[in-house]
Amino acid sequence: MGPPSSQLHTGRPVQGLIQAEPQMPPLAVPAAGTSSGSGSSSSSSAGFVQPSKAIQDAEGLKTFLQGKTVKSFVAFILSLNQAAAGTKLSQAFELSPCLALLRGMLDDLWALVDATPPVQQSLSHCMLADLWALVDAAPLVQQSLRYGNPAFRTWFAAMMDRTPQWVGKLLPLELQGAAVELLPYLLDSFGNPTRIDYGTGHETTFVAFLYCLAALGLVTEADRQALVCVVFNRYLELMRHIQTTYWLEPAGSHGVWGLDDYQFLPFVWGSGQLIGHPLIRPKSIHNEELLGMYGDDYMYLAAVTFVKAVKKGALQETSMLDDVSSAPSWAKVKEGALQETSPMLDEVKKGALQETSPMLDDVSSVPSWAKVNSGMVKMYQVEVLSKFPIMQHFLFGSLLPFE
Repeated sequence: MGPPSSQLHTGRPVQGLIQAEPQMPPLAVPAAGTSSGSGSSSSSSAGFVQPSKAIQDAEGLKTFLQGKTVKSFVAFILSLNQAAAGTKLSQAFELSPCLALLRGMLDDLWALVDATPPVQQSLSHCMLADLWALVDAAPLVQQSLRYGNPAFRTWFAAMMDRTPQWVGKLLPLELQGAAVELLPYLLDSFGNPTRIDYGTGHETTFVAFLYCLAALGLVTEADRQALVCVVFNRYLELMRHIQTTYWLEPAGSHGVWGLDDYQFLPFVWGSGQLIGHPLIRPKSIHNEELLGMYGDDYMYLAAVTFVKAVKKGALQETSMLDDVSSAPSWAKVKEGALQETSPMLDEVKKGALQETSPMLDDVSSVPSWAKVNSGMVKMYQVEVLSKFPIMQHFLFGSLLPFE
């Protein structure tokens, strides 16, 4: 008997805290490439500020959850969720000028990829390719700790040196002033170098970065599918590569009771992709053959495969950690999670989710993807946007004001 869609076996009803309809952010300035009517090329750059933290206590969180900004942010997530329905990650997408620029930046930096040890996976669509190469360029520091390899700080420092030029290239001349606001969101999307951790708060910050691009008119409604299936999916792949290289400490982990130690939105937009699918059902996550056949097409299935490979519970008192960490790429990690020849198989094959990820196992009994998707949207509001330990680090500026 499956759990009610409003509970998803969290032990309590999951009530959506924020009422919003799918909608792209309102434009904060005239759309890029349009005239402001004043004849000034710098007028739309005025008013940008360096974002900062504003949620200091429970009252601040309450103010945020009742305000306009969070409704607009959730509306953006719902808009992308709506656009993801029926898509495949492997299909061809028409790239907007902004996304084409991201791909162009990758081409400019491709020489850096060639100069570092190659990875087995192509990142052909976005600037995250260069960050991927930096992971390979920062060798591991030998240590006995399971989590938090100090080499992550080397990678992070190199990433910080390069991101300002990326942001500058993203912005047209009349919006260069927005760099001061965009850069902190991007920097905070890849984890914390002091704590050597990463979690759903950093993932949310990356979505805030995408929100700001939309608020500036650089990303439009026509870009929504590519934003999810190309840009965000590449971000996920990069972060999984970082996680399995440096073993970042999960920030705010719920252990076996969470969906994933690191990310949440693949389960939101990934279940949205699968709404109405004629073959794949929520229970299909237990079918290794289907995971292998369709994991490259659907974000949800890829997320489940990753959880199977690295979830804490599956690593206890086994040599699996060494097996996974020695894999040359995330593609090999995924392959090992699905093939019977892998030394990881005994820990990750069908049925292991009952012990390592009982919530995912419970969700698999929900009868339809539409109900899974609805429940995931509500759970994201409860488990991420309404959690003070996460949202105390969220940044606010002129594009995402604290109101």
